[in-house]
Amino acid sequence: MGVLAPYRMATTEQMHRVIAPSVRIEQTRRRLARLRVEGLVDRITLPQAGRTRVRFPTAYGVQLASEWPEMRGRRLSRTVSAPTAVRLKAGHTLTETALVFLKDARRRGDVCEPMDWIPEVHHPIGSGEAVIPDALLYYRRGPVDGDNGSMLRAFVEVDRPTMGPERLAAKLTAYERLHCYVPVFPGRRPTLQKPAVEEWRRRYPLFPRLLFVLDGTGPAGVENRISALRAGAGLLARFPYDVPVLVAPLADLLQHAPSAPVWRPVHDPGQRVRWPEPGHRQT
Repeated sequence: MGVLAPYRMATTEQMHRVIAPSVRIEQTRRRLARLRVEGLVDRITLPQAGRTRVRFPTAYGVQLASEWPEMRGRRLSRTVSAPTAVRLKAGHTLTETALVFLKDARRRGDVCEPMDWIPEVHHPIGSGEAVIPDALLYYRRGPVDGDNGSMLRAFVEVDRPTMGPERLAAKLTAYERLHCYVPVFPGRRPTLQKPAVEEWRRRYPLFPRLLFVLDGTGPAGVENRISALRAGAGLLARFPYDVPVLVAPLADLLQHAPSAPVWRPVHDPGQRVRWPEPGHRQT
């Protein structure tokens, strides 16, 4: 429940790969079956995608999970407990994207646990608006390449062709606003002891890098979306240079792994770089 509630939905096979890849999948099936008997989990057969069965938390399951200390500070969606919502969101590849990072970290000896993938973290940018990435990723590197285990953070946007390339590129402007946003508190003035700081600094030592994962489109669609992101980056001042903004097709991550040189910087998509880049540190 601690994984399924924030992840929103997953197939049995996906859940097995997230929580217990080293044991037989029958154990995961039995666990999910018990949760369903207890009214915490339900399932639906998708009308497409090969009649795939998707598991999702019920409203009772979400309510129960939200009360646990591990979920403190997280906003668990209650709309996913409706089968219609699951059907509408079934094409979303968030869980599969999380899995490629989890699997790669296990292979490399890095640290990225299932709960280090946090969907839809709310970040205000003023005027009642907010940036809500598809997921916030925490990732600690292992002691390789002279790295003593630096902590990396990333905002992950998983894009399917449900919006035009221009709307996708507009997300860069929203993240630039988040990078610059300094909240104003009525009746409180900045002082030398407590100067005004950007809102994101209350959560992170460094601004998380931004990763765009593209899915559901062929090579031409990928290039169109990368071109739109590059054009959007060109309208910004320093943001794409101050914060690593990378893009890659999900198919490349599945084939080569996220740590392979499959990522393209949006300001210079002719390059191919790794994530995490050797020698790049966050703490």
